[in-house]
Amino acid sequence: MGIVAGLDSSPDFTRIVVCDTDTGAVLRQGYAPHPVEAPDGGGRPSDVDPQAWLLSLGEAAGGGLLEGVQAIGVSAQQNALVPLDAQGNTVRPAMVGGDKRAQVAAADLVDALGGREAWAQAVGCAPQAAQPVTKLRWLAKNEPENALRTAVLLQAHDWLVWQLLGRPVRRTTDRGGASGTGYWSAATGGYRPELVELALGHQAMLPEVIGPADAAGTTPEGLLISAGTGETMSAAFGLGMGLGDAVVSLGASGSVMAVHREALADQSGMITSLADATGMHLPVVTTLNAVRALRGTAELLGLPDLESLSDLAMKSTPGSHGLVLLPYLEGERTPNLPHTAGTLAGLRRESMKPEHLARAAFEGMLCGLGDALDVLRGRGVEVRRIFLLGPAAELPAVQAAAPALFGVQVVVPQPADYAAIGAARQAAWALGVSRGTLDPRTPPAWQGAAAQVLEPGDELAVGQAVRQQFTAVREQTHPGAFQL
Repeated sequence: MGIVAGLDSSPDFTRIVVCDTDTGAVLRQGYAPHPVEAPDGGGRPSDVDPQAWLLSLGEAAGGGLLEGVQAIGVSAQQNALVPLDAQGNTVRPAMVGGDKRAQVAAADLVDALGGREAWAQAVGCAPQAAQPVTKLRWLAKNEPENALRTAVLLQAHDWLVWQLLGRPVRRTTDRGGASGTGYWSAATGGYRPELVELALGHQAMLPEVIGPADAAGTTPEGLLISAGTGETMSAAFGLGMGLGDAVVSLGASGSVMAVHREALADQSGMITSLADATGMHLPVVTTLNAVRALRGTAELLGLPDLESLSDLAMKSTPGSHGLVLLPYLEGERTPNLPHTAGTLAGLRRESMKPEHLARAAFEGMLCGLGDALDVLRGRGVEVRRIFLLGPAAELPAVQAAAPALFGVQVVVPQPADYAAIGAARQAAWALGVSRGTLDPRTPPAWQGAAAQVLEPGDELAVGQAVRQQFTAVREQTHPGAFQL
């Protein structure tokens, strides 16, 4: 029996969970917001002093929360680039989030290497605005003096692990974090330093990529620190995802990721090839439209919230009396239709009722995510079970339609700090391996997430007919948009 801690440093706050090493049961937890001011226009800042992460970590760990803890795992927001000088000091504040400033830099990098296919072959996907490699290009173009001073490149979880260990000479990361940088290949398991030079204008020191069960080091007090990883990978690990599992995440935009044995290079740009926190791979497909389609429909119908939209949709029937909504309200990435708009098809006198439009919004959103799922299935990714995440996953209209539309069992986990739990599970794994009680190839078998399990059952044939109806409208409206 022992206890371990997992901390998740998200864009807005730090959460810490203290767990039993054997079962994963959460014993204690702490929380603190980052002391970061929002910019004048609201929203999140694009630049953050990393010390803010340390300050909220200290606050979240207050009151003796970590007493008796033997190992700590660190999960943190992805794509946060921390440039350091040769002495280990930050050159400038960390560049965080989906940085709009870097969109031109992303296009520059695509051209500089010879196109999207060249990037797909090199690191599994073309550069995107949020990725560290793109932020390096922006830095070189817009802050050349800071670019010249940059000698070491870390991400948020790398920097936090390094700080917890007392800033040793050795700096480490893990496969999951490295796979999102744009200069590490999940397929080969190695850095592409020439891509750093292409973006930054010169080479820089990169952290050593250690194995999933390896320890990054031990603090002077004897506290073991595990490898750490990115938030997405840590949440997947906390959920207990394995082969045959996928996560469908319902935010304003949507994403589908699945566990797979190998990296998937994809020149179409639809698949982002990430690594997970266990030695496997996490291909991800993103849609630009998910819950925003529901919110738009609720506003159109004069409804105050998504719960009201769900209640209305439940008065309709599968297929929405022939109404089909292609929910491409912000353009779309999957399929690649950046300049299109949404489409409402199948209008007949009997279908022109509020409840049918409400149902069509839910079906359109889920069919769009079903298309994203099919991109992965088309590349040989097996999906037998889907974890449905996000507040909208709790809506009755989502739960009624999702299993039949996706064609597999759907699991709706209870809300929990899965990224922090994944970090704690990683800490328990590293601790067990260091003591010789766990195999470095097999993580500790913690109890799975408490969840509601939904089966397609008798509705499967109806759901597949709704998918076919959606596909027919999509193909008629945007012929050849999907080349799976």
